Amino acid sequence: MNMSLAARNSSLTAAILAAALAGACDKPAPPAPVAPEVSVAPVVEKDVPIYLDLVGQTEGFQDVDIRARVEGFLETMNFREGSFVRQGDLLYQIDRKPLEAVLAAAKADKATAQAALDKANNDVARYTPLVARQAVSRQELDNAQSAHDAGRAQVDAAAAAVDKATLDLGYTRVIAPIGGLIGTTRVKPGNLVGRGESTLLTTISQIDPIIFRVGLIEADYLRLVKEYPERGQAARTAGITLTLADGTVHPATGRVRAVDRAVNPATGTLGIELIFPNRASNLRPGQYGRARALIDTMPRARLVPQRAVQELQGLYSVAVVGADHKVAFRTVTVGPRVDQLWTITKGVDAGEQVVAGGLQAVRDGMTVRTKPFADSRAAETDEAQ
Repeated sequence: MNMSLAARNSSLTAAILAAALAGACDKPAPPAPVAPEVSVAPVVEKDVPIYLDLVGQTEGFQDVDIRARVEGFLETMNFREGSFVRQGDLLYQIDRKPLEAVLAAAKADKATAQAALDKANNDVARYTPLVARQAVSRQELDNAQSAHDAGRAQVDAAAAAVDKATLDLGYTRVIAPIGGLIGTTRVKPGNLVGRGESTLLTTISQIDPIIFRVGLIEADYLRLVKEYPERGQAARTAGITLTLADGTVHPATGRVRAVDRAVNPATGTLGIELIFPNRASNLRPGQYGRARALIDTMPRARLVPQRAVQELQGLYSVAVVGADHKVAFRTVTVGPRVDQLWTITKGVDAGEQVVAGGLQAVRDGMTVRTKPFADSRAAETDEAQ
């Protein structure tokens, strides 16, 4: 009896296990993983202009320091600081009285010397016939001639003193040597200027045209010499644009004005002066900006978004999506950057699709879903998701 009950329990347990296993086998298999979605951009082929971008700073076409050339108290300042002045305008007036006294004394000394010279002339004229008649000695005539020569030298020295005093008196009127934009004054009326050295009073800058000075890195200069020999001597390239600090572009284009003789050993750059018209006077000395010069055109260049290019230890690669939606990583050779694009000289063909958004989520050989690449902001949103 007990054996029959145990057998029935074993049979029931086996049936339950069989039913459980059968139920487990009837469950559906889990779905296959969904292929990740990436943004793709076509490899575009077109002629690409090659630009050279250089950062620099503006300088006046002429920057002239205005200095006091004589000693005296500054009486008046006759301009508005930060305004435009014309050549010949009176800027400062230095006290004239001490120099007028010096000029008067110099004129008096000249008159005294001239009187002594006149007397010596009369003596020579009177003694010359008397010597012929032996009425006076030859020694007296020689003395008169020597006095005449000394008197002439004294008159010349006195005349030079008068000229200097006149010149110094004229320096009490400090006038503008050029027209341009004048800066703030360094010295106010009432101060003593010109004692021991020429005191700096202010600076005038001619700003139309204006100079934009840039530094060309030595490596870039060597690259230009090798790749573009005709540019090696920094020919007077025209059509250069200037972008200002606020992103606006100066309305007039410029050209190369001068190139330094040597590379600056302290900075490793070759100084270049660019010149730009500045009729509206909206550019001032000391402003920073970026100059762009067209140096060449690359025909039929292949372009991809910069975001599509990966760099690792100097090697560049892109992820190409084939017609079967599979990803293949390729090593490429890159050329110059153009705005938000990168030129590819080797590794991809025009019309191929490269991954430009979601690149971090793909692997070689992976199947992906694709959508058109819009811009960098769209790509950033894709990657954040």
